[in-house]
Amino acid sequence: MDKELDSHDRHFSEQDLDAITSKISDLGKWRDIFSQQGLQFKDTVVKKCQDNRKVEDDCGDGAGSPQSRSIKSRSHFSTLSVPYSVPKAFVVPSNLGGLPITLETAVALRKVLFGTAFQVFNYEWKKSHFKFRDPYSDLAYGLEAEKGGTRSIQMAVQAHVLKYLLFTRNNEVESHNIKCLLGVSHKEQENALAAALSDILWTAGEGIKSFVCLVTTECYFAPTIDYKTDSYTERLQLFKFTDKGKLQDFITEYIHCFNGEGSHAVILFLYSLLLSRTLERLHNDMGNTTSHLLQLSLGNFICRQALINLMLTGRASPNVFNGDLQYGDQGALLKEPQHGVLARSDVGYLYWNRHELGHDKLPQVGSMLKTPKLPIWLCNINDTFSVLFNTNRLLLSDWKMEHLFDLYFYSGQPSQTKTVTLTIDTHSHHWEEGMHEKEGDPEKRFPSVEMTIRTKWEGAAIDWNGTVPFF
Repeated sequence: MDKELDSHDRHFSEQDLDAITSKISDLGKWRDIFSQQGLQFKDTVVKKCQDNRKVEDDCGDGAGSPQSRSIKSRSHFSTLSVPYSVPKAFVVPSNLGGLPITLETAVALRKVLFGTAFQVFNYEWKKSHFKFRDPYSDLAYGLEAEKGGTRSIQMAVQAHVLKYLLFTRNNEVESHNIKCLLGVSHKEQENALAAALSDILWTAGEGIKSFVCLVTTECYFAPTIDYKTDSYTERLQLFKFTDKGKLQDFITEYIHCFNGEGSHAVILFLYSLLLSRTLERLHNDMGNTTSHLLQLSLGNFICRQALINLMLTGRASPNVFNGDLQYGDQGALLKEPQHGVLARSDVGYLYWNRHELGHDKLPQVGSMLKTPKLPIWLCNINDTFSVLFNTNRLLLSDWKMEHLFDLYFYSGQPSQTKTVTLTIDTHSHHWEEGMHEKEGDPEKRFPSVEMTIRTKWEGAAIDWNGTVPFF
């Protein structure tokens, strides 16, 4: 009897194991189907690189054009809604002549970004790219800014897009009207994006050498226990340029790798920026006060000030004040100097945060960033990024022009349907006149964008010209 029970138990267990194995196999098949269509379960898909050539799952073999893969995906999954969907990545052939990335370079990039080689970008970062509003519309010059950590990068690029559209493509014209931004065509959008990206990369490379990273069809190193794979960093080729014109031409040719859905564009641009600056220069820029460029906040990675300054000035200085600080608030010599901004750049920076008022935390942006060479500012307002700009190149070089002038505000948010015109009056009266009898802190009664402008033009009165203040 005991032998019969033992035999029955073994038989029952084998059946259970077969059933479990079958279910696991079914799950594996479904995951393969999802992976082939560019879909992911949350942010984790197991990927393996073999023979330094083949990458399973997302790495794929690169067969078929991006367009054909996109059409195939829509036809098979037209009614499927997946919250964590990342389209199949744009890839370029592996024979373009770029330098294949090495494991050492990939590890170094991860460490300067996250502080560790085991952290990878999340879904939000992977899907982010540089997408314009509809061409020929009132906001055709504007990029759509994602919520969260990539927004600062997209809006910094937006500032350089405005630089190109206003002051580069028609360099001989000293003053423009806002109408010159209306009706920008699709081709002009692509040219402006290519010019903006190449301008930032070339400045970071100090006008000597810059790099562009593109995802190719091959995987160039096998996974190790010291590095977590992500299916695209391992497939990068690095393209080096010593001529700005050729750099811009190359980005223009492969602009779909930066403005296409599924292109990992923001990540590729970020990698290109770091390599253009070089890791050695980055460490010198940051000093010992900043160890990596991204920080975790509310469950997402956001850019530290050093990375924002790198996009604006070409140098990853961790602070917004002028020059390098050798002494602390009490006059004591600091153990390590704090690095600030050393020179004026084409695009400026303004900062305002209500939550830091009264806590002696509000950083004082120096004149190098407040007064750029061109009237374009990246604005960090309550940890949300936007741009302010003027169309007159001479606004900041002639003090008489700063008595009464317009600033244009673009938030990058889909809810904004037209450019907001703000009239700034710095001469006739103070913005607080007639407000003394009202109760409450003025910083709590006025829109944050107004308070941001007053960090540059103290006491200015601001007219929204009929627009209901929304920021």
